[in-house]
Amino acid sequence: MTDEISPELFEKLVDLAALGVDPNEAAYLRLELNKQLQAIRILESVDIDVVHAEPEVTQLIETRLPCRADVWEPFENPEEILDQAPQVEDGYLIVPDITHTELD
Repeated sequence: MTDEISPELFEKLVDLAALGVDPNEAAYLRLELNKQLQAIRILESVDIDVVHAEPEVTQLIETRLPCRADVWEPFENPEEILDQAPQVEDGYLIVPDITHTELD
């Protein structure tokens, strides 16, 4: 994997995502993405096999904080959520179509 997002790769990603960014924004965003990539590389280097909790902590977590059952609970008033959406039809959220173009 590459160590850095090049200007060419960034331009292709912006094009694929159909984003409209000016050159100043593009330079800033590429710099920020490269910082994120660097942070990921640092995290990848951490040996997680040596990171563990003491047995007492593990036992405390298992006895005091049991996992809750995954049970579906209906929301009392779904109209509250639907009222916040820009478009709704028959109880469903309507989202605009995304125009697709052929990729190289």
